[in-house]
Amino acid sequence: MGIWEELKYNIRHGTMLSRLIFINVGVFLILRVIHLFYFLAGVPSFPLVGWFSLPASLSLLTKMPWTVITYMFLHFDLWHVLFNLLCLYWFGKIFLDYFDGAKLLSVYILGGICGAIFFVLGYNLFPVFRGIVHESMLLGASASIFAILVALAFFVPNHRVDVLLIGPVRIKYIALVFIVLYVVGISTSNSGGNVAHIGGAFWGMVYVYGLKRGKNYGHWIGDFFEWVGFRTLQRKRMSVTFRQGRKDFDSSGLGTAQQKEVDRVLDKIGRSGYESLTRGEKDLLFKTGKK
Repeated sequence: MGIWEELKYNIRHGTMLSRLIFINVGVFLILRVIHLFYFLAGVPSFPLVGWFSLPASLSLLTKMPWTVITYMFLHFDLWHVLFNLLCLYWFGKIFLDYFDGAKLLSVYILGGICGAIFFVLGYNLFPVFRGIVHESMLLGASASIFAILVALAFFVPNHRVDVLLIGPVRIKYIALVFIVLYVVGISTSNSGGNVAHIGGAFWGMVYVYGLKRGKNYGHWIGDFFEWVGFRTLQRKRMSVTFRQGRKDFDSSGLGTAQQKEVDRVLDKIGRSGYESLTRGEKDLLFKTGKK
């Protein structure tokens, strides 16, 4: 399988995390290639970043409403996209240990939208930004990624993450450190970005608050992408055979309740891939396969 075919396969059949990473990388590479042609042609202005970045000005935003979505997939600086995608990978992998790909997508998108709302409101309400509101713009996936981190911090606060040079640290402390840095950072040169990060954190907290009370505030994101045919979220049935040594997986001897749970897990694999299973769901398949 060639590189292009492998990429297409991963985009079509990979996890939601891998798709989000591919989209961000793809947008970054397309922008940089187009910018290279502008540079070689001696054209000083490069308009695409401005077309897809989120403007702080309400008058500009009404003319560019798509930027509420496009900004969260947009990076232009190499270190910016590298840092963001590393964080998305690390925290996204942990997220998929507890939730499915549909929830990851909804937290990413709605966290980004909430970050956009905080950014626009902050620049239009606080007098300190009054002189720069018309030229300020936001781009990058940071608010979406921080929404994922804070959602984890509220859902599994004691989950331990290995931090370089420090060792295992509970994820609630990682989120707390970032929150403090972002709040303090509002008075620095990246005011807008830090305000948006707080917006992402707010959505991560609200989302988990709802889940713990049996409400999925972001379910309509998954429903929408199912409606448009986004294959990762489609509830397809699939035939799966598990083997332990020479023994095939046989569900005929399971009780009704356990059979329903196994069917639910297999259905989840069909729409989101094996990597989307939680630890408990993977253990269920392993234990059932041993019977």
